[in-house]
Amino acid sequence: MTGNVFGENFKIFTFGESHGKAIGCVIDGVKAGLKISEKDIQKELDRRKPGQSAITTQRKEDDLVEILSGVFEGKTTGTPIALLIRNKDQRSNDYSKIKDVFRPGHAAYGFLKKFGIYDYRGGGRASGRETAARVAAGAIAKKILAKNKIKIMAYVIEAAGIKAHEFDKNEIEKNPLRCPDKIAAAKIIKKIENFAKKGDSVGGIVEIVVTGVPVGLGEPVFGKLEAELAKAMLSIGAVKGIEFGAGFECARMTGSECNDSMYSSGKKILFRKNDAGGIVGGISTGQDIVFRIAIKPTSSISLEQKTVTTQGKNTKIKIEGRHDPCICPRIVPVAEAMTALVLQDALQVQELRKNNRW
Repeated sequence: MTGNVFGENFKIFTFGESHGKAIGCVIDGVKAGLKISEKDIQKELDRRKPGQSAITTQRKEDDLVEILSGVFEGKTTGTPIALLIRNKDQRSNDYSKIKDVFRPGHAAYGFLKKFGIYDYRGGGRASGRETAARVAAGAIAKKILAKNKIKIMAYVIEAAGIKAHEFDKNEIEKNPLRCPDKIAAAKIIKKIENFAKKGDSVGGIVEIVVTGVPVGLGEPVFGKLEAELAKAMLSIGAVKGIEFGAGFECARMTGSECNDSMYSSGKKILFRKNDAGGIVGGISTGQDIVFRIAIKPTSSISLEQKTVTTQGKNTKIKIEGRHDPCICPRIVPVAEAMTALVLQDALQVQELRKNNRW
């Protein structure tokens, strides 16, 4: 078992570190004949790449993807697809002064105790930069899902303590926060910029909605669809919580309030509401899948903090370098990618079940 592999039938393996020569992934389980190009993948990577606005890190990476294998004459061959993204704008010297000091909120302590070695440059393997490989793989999954009329949309509904109250789908990609509420977005961005000037960061909440999902995705007991989605979301370093449908509000409801009552319309069975978030008993109901993830504030901040050295001595640290004062807008394409990987894997399980190929 390895923590670098995700999925069972649509499987990805990611590799690389923040300040290494490159990051990338290998994808197995893609059928032959799918039309795919670097351009298809690049448009998703461009949504995640750094340096897009004042509220993201100013590290300049083009995140240009290279298809190394698995595609011939513009179509997948059915063999593993290898994707490579080269790192070009590393500033490893920014970390040399603090290489023997634990950065609060980072993975260094756990990595060092587990492996006996840790790449301190930008967080190494634990860096959010690793998620670019996931987005690249997710771009392929999203293209397959689109053929099945399944669409995934994520957006920021809260950050810096300010909530969005309006929803305009067309507004999401028009502001750097990726918030569907134009007025709320402006207020949030201003607040993020104020925190950034102080050397601090903020967190927020991202909502994900999936439309066009067929009934029946997900496996009983241990393979529940929401369990698989939860694992996918919580594998993203900045994510600290998840809720589906009404989420924690269910704890304040009665059974009669919480249950999504059903009714028949012609030959269709429909639901009057969707507090379950489109999944009941671990299996999709055909309704929209709706869930939200809690994003913690970026750990790398320039405010002075108390910490300890790798030798256990108390000290203080002031982190230099280029970091996101709010990671939420860049989490949006990552969350979409991980959702796509889970759903495509579930679709392939259903296909195997129908064909009795177990």
